[in-house]
Amino acid sequence: MKNSSEVLKKALKIVLWAFIFLLVIGLLTITRVDRTPIQAQDFYRETLDRLDKTPWTGSQGEAWLAGWAKRNTTPNRPVDLVGYAPRGPYEFVQDSSFVKALTLSNGKSQLAWLNFELLIVHPELAKAVEEGVKKADLPLDQLIFTATHTHSGMGGYMPGPLGEMAFGGYDEAIVKLLVDKSVEALKDALSSQDTVSISYRKTSAENHVANRFIQDGPFDPFVRQVIFSKRDQTKAVFFTYSAHATCLDPKFMGLSGDYPKYLTRKMEERDYDFALYAAGTVGSHRPLVKGKSLEQLQEYVASLDSVIWLRMTAFASNNNPRIEYSRLNISLREPHLRISEDLRIRPWLFRYLVGDTNAHLDISLVGNILFVASSGELSGVFYEEWEKLAQSRRLKLIVTTFNGGYIGYITPDELYDERFHEVREMNWYGPGNGTYFDQMIQKIIQRAGK
Repeated sequence: MKNSSEVLKKALKIVLWAFIFLLVIGLLTITRVDRTPIQAQDFYRETLDRLDKTPWTGSQGEAWLAGWAKRNTTPNRPVDLVGYAPRGPYEFVQDSSFVKALTLSNGKSQLAWLNFELLIVHPELAKAVEEGVKKADLPLDQLIFTATHTHSGMGGYMPGPLGEMAFGGYDEAIVKLLVDKSVEALKDALSSQDTVSISYRKTSAENHVANRFIQDGPFDPFVRQVIFSKRDQTKAVFFTYSAHATCLDPKFMGLSGDYPKYLTRKMEERDYDFALYAAGTVGSHRPLVKGKSLEQLQEYVASLDSVIWLRMTAFASNNNPRIEYSRLNISLREPHLRISEDLRIRPWLFRYLVGDTNAHLDISLVGNILFVASSGELSGVFYEEWEKLAQSRRLKLIVTTFNGGYIGYITPDELYDERFHEVREMNWYGPGNGTYFDQMIQKIIQRAGK
């Protein structure tokens, strides 16, 4: 009986110490969600004040000059696929991966867009490319990063524990390849610059995209194109769309650019010498593809391509060679990576797992076309109001994402407590970020339209 009592005491002691250990771990790693209204936060007021005070650098030129180029960035060995869940190295190359460069000048200011066929442009990759550009002494006033957001692209450019666990880690050889090819593409684009005319087109493709969380919910249906035409009749197009590049099955083990790759290829076969797809406001938007096979992806692309050519809903020329550009660094509340409705991991653990997120907006006013590039994966449900405001200021609005920073999803605040992946695990700095970004972009439009 005595032995049984001692065994029971030891067991209770073990359970008690285990409970205390788990409690300490919980207190160290978990805290409650801060639901203080975002308008009452210092960072909110600081950023909006910074937006009012940050200068826009500008120049008036006499003509538009543009150039474009691309380079193959496919590794010489398989690397991990990035998108969906971890899948390991790709088993075959369905599509070679490219970096594309588009440069634009008015003879005084020089802008460049750099586009990767990757899931995102991680801050460490952006930093490495910027250092490569600086070392090459390229004459750029503003460099804007974009990505196609393919979920079947390569990894190897995301450091830190989370990058190692889910995104192919950080491979210096891959990063060097991407940097070297980026610099080469930019050099070629700059050396090929010639006089161009610029035009803007918008096409409704409402039967090819939908709100992926709310049935019959709002979404952005438009393909927006900026077209650059040289005197020798060669043409380039920069275009955006809000459908996620998730047409291929998560079990697909080939390296692929998903629908953006096939759509740009179609456009180049038809009318353009160079087509660059930059992911638009893809948050909460899905492609209305009939299945997940490669054949069904190609059917989707063929249908979307036909709509782009046959159903243009707006056209405008852009004859004023004025450029203004700026960068807004964004202050955020503490990280809110949630594990339940009211619990989140502590900021120190988030920063350890994720690292720097490089929160900012890149702003480029090209004549009457306003480009805003975001570090947040913006939902297209905001776009309609932004575009109405831009139109009232006689502006055309192009919003892109994955600009060399990543801060998770930016979705409407009323969805924050819904059980959606985008607002539970991936809304990293909520609540209130929907209102926050809406206010910032509205202020940028108002300032650009003065």
